[in-house]
Amino acid sequence: MQRLAWILMFSVWASAAQADTPLSGDIIRDLKTQQEQLQSGAFETVAERATAQANRLAGGNVSDRWASALYHQLAASALARQEKPAQAADHLALARQTSGVGTEQAARWLREEASLRRVAGQNEQAIDLLSEWLESEQDIAALWQLVRLMAQEAQWDAAAEQLNQAVEQTQALDESQQALALAVLRHSGQSEQALGWLVEGLGPQSDRDAWQQAAGLAQQAGQPGVAAGLWEMAWQLGKLESKDDFWLLVQLHRSGGTPARAAEHVENALAKGELERDEHSLRLLATSWQQARHVENALSAWQALAEYTQAAKDWRQYGQLAYAWGNEEQAEQALFQAAELGDEEASQWLANFN
Repeated sequence: MQRLAWILMFSVWASAAQADTPLSGDIIRDLKTQQEQLQSGAFETVAERATAQANRLAGGNVSDRWASALYHQLAASALARQEKPAQAADHLALARQTSGVGTEQAARWLREEASLRRVAGQNEQAIDLLSEWLESEQDIAALWQLVRLMAQEAQWDAAAEQLNQAVEQTQALDESQQALALAVLRHSGQSEQALGWLVEGLGPQSDRDAWQQAAGLAQQAGQPGVAAGLWEMAWQLGKLESKDDFWLLVQLHRSGGTPARAAEHVENALAKGELERDEHSLRLLATSWQQARHVENALSAWQALAEYTQAAKDWRQYGQLAYAWGNEEQAEQALFQAAELGDEEASQWLANFN
């Protein structure tokens, strides 16, 4: 806020110097006095005096109206120093709308008003002002501000349209701009483009959050295989270490078309003692190998699961799978175990072997 107030204060004299309309000596002396008081910290006094002068001169001749606009600007500076950005913005709006104010000066006040509206949280007004400013000015900083404001107001499609221009005019995006761009693309339904940006920037130096964001975008873009590949790469690079990361890795491989890799991860974790050899892990191993249609491994895993649970349905599932894959001896033994445990459907299946 302090920086903005200094910009407004000093531009009073820049405006006066650049204008073609002369000011009377009394007005010049009064403006100088008000600025000195502003510098000394008499913000409230300056705001009241400048407002009164602006209103008094508003209906006068060309010189008076120009002075009125400058007093509005002075009042804006004083109010900004008091952390009253909305009221300061109102004065700048009056200044730039004053009859006879030049186009260039009005544009500068419009830009300053937009900044004040943004600080005041009046985002919709700030968006309108910045959009108007950018119609005639090349201002990359203002363009990025516009994108951010539109994102804050959930105007995602409009933000995406402005984002394309901002990216084209920016040589290298900083972290804040990258984060904003990804959010806009994701919420505007352009996950594939956002994913492309993320993948291009991923490497051994990227942190866990970057890999996680990329994998999440891949899922949103309907590319589960890419998501699995990204999570696998992050796992291999040591970016992921928690149990939750491991289970997500397995899940992504199962949904991404690489169930054999999911089974391998579970198998390795069991062999290293990193996973408890319980029903959950054994069932996951069996169904993953089955999904991968790896006959030998799938049947072996289903047998291990059935032996662990001693559940009739698991013996039957194992037997039916073995039968479907042409392993009748294994099928008969498994179905016999299921029938012994009271599974009527397994008993009916056994009739196929008589």
